[in-house]
Amino acid sequence: MIETNFWILFLAGLLGGGHCVGMCGGIVAALTLHQPSGYARWRVLAGYNLGRVASYALIGALLGGLAAGGLSLASTHAWQLGLAALADLMLIAMGFYLAGFAQAVVALEKLGQPVWRRVQPLVGRMLPVRSAGGAVAVGAVWGWLPCGLVYSASISALASGSAWNGAGMMLAFGLGTLPNLLLMGVFADGLRRWMQKRPVRLAAGLGVAGIGAWKLAQLVSGTIS
Repeated sequence: MIETNFWILFLAGLLGGGHCVGMCGGIVAALTLHQPSGYARWRVLAGYNLGRVASYALIGALLGGLAAGGLSLASTHAWQLGLAALADLMLIAMGFYLAGFAQAVVALEKLGQPVWRRVQPLVGRMLPVRSAGGAVAVGAVWGWLPCGLVYSASISALASGSAWNGAGMMLAFGLGTLPNLLLMGVFADGLRRWMQKRPVRLAAGLGVAGIGAWKLAQLVSGTIS
């Protein structure tokens, strides 16, 4: 199921593009505001996203490694099943939030605000970005932004019970978020307005919730059988 989870998290990142644009769109706009069009702008965008996705992979490796170290302290199978179910429920909740049906994820994201308030000033000191290396550094810090989608993927990484698999899962999720944020750097407000349209939000949200529901059904079916 590990390979399947890679693809599922990639799709979750891709379908959650509206949330990604809302959370990261501001910093992407700030990075590209004074950049000339063409190669220089794409270099900054690529650097930012490289740093951001690298942070996701690091988070996955840390969580997966932490889980691997604690497997001997609990019933491995039951522990992993519980975390997998929690990750699926988080995806369903995130999908409902994206579709505009519920706001519970917002409260969850606020749990990470105390940490983010300490990290965010680092970004301010890095702006304006004048090189691809600077953009990588900004992206690496921004990857720790409290985000419901990241939390959902992180729980899956924790449930993997392996630093390698955890990093791979978060990498797959990060790659799924790339198209929307790369396009955001080019089309800016036009893409933001399109992503916020009700039909787009509804389709994306139900898609993410559907992925979570399908995963949960597979988990329950496998447990019963």
